Amino acid sequence: MSVAPEFASVALSTFSLIALAEFGDKSQLVCMTLAMRHRHLPVMLGAAVAFLLLNGLAVVFGAGVATWVPERLIAAIVAVVFIGFGVHTLRNGADGVRPDLLEAPRHGVFLTTLMLIFAAEFGDKTQLAVAGLAGTLAPLPVWTGATAALILVSALGVWAGHTVLRRVPLRWIQRMAGGLFLLFGVLAAWKVVA
Repeated sequence: MSVAPEFASVALSTFSLIALAEFGDKSQLVCMTLAMRHRHLPVMLGAAVAFLLLNGLAVVFGAGVATWVPERLIAAIVAVVFIGFGVHTLRNGADGVRPDLLEAPRHGVFLTTLMLIFAAEFGDKTQLAVAGLAGTLAPLPVWTGATAALILVSALGVWAGHTVLRRVPLRWIQRMAGGLFLLFGVLAAWKVVA
């Protein structure tokens, strides 16, 4: 298999998982709420920079762990974590955001968005998912797919969130995300037993 199709396959798989998992989640709601009150560009740029940093940290951590932890053990951990995320997503859906935290940015809209997204997503299921994927797959396409997904979902929250959520029930999106987490968990478990 050549490098380009493999890169595209990993990036697309990561993109699909992370986009569905994050749709309607707290970072998208933060962007949506801030964009209703402030200019869109600084909100979008703040979110993009936060995701570039968060995914960079997750990929470095996941790839670093993969160098000293046996591949089968990583696959087992990823399987358990992803299946747990799938069950949690199917049962509980998206996390809430406290609108009162978003009322008055003190540091400018860009920096406020960056700090809110960074705080909301640090250690969140999508960051852990990115770390897990980077521990079992090539790190660069994982980072590329995850970052593109999170920026796209944030952009949807900023520019079209209300329209999309009126047409596609959030519960269905959450079910697809939960199912995708379960699928990735089963695939990781298969790597352990195969």
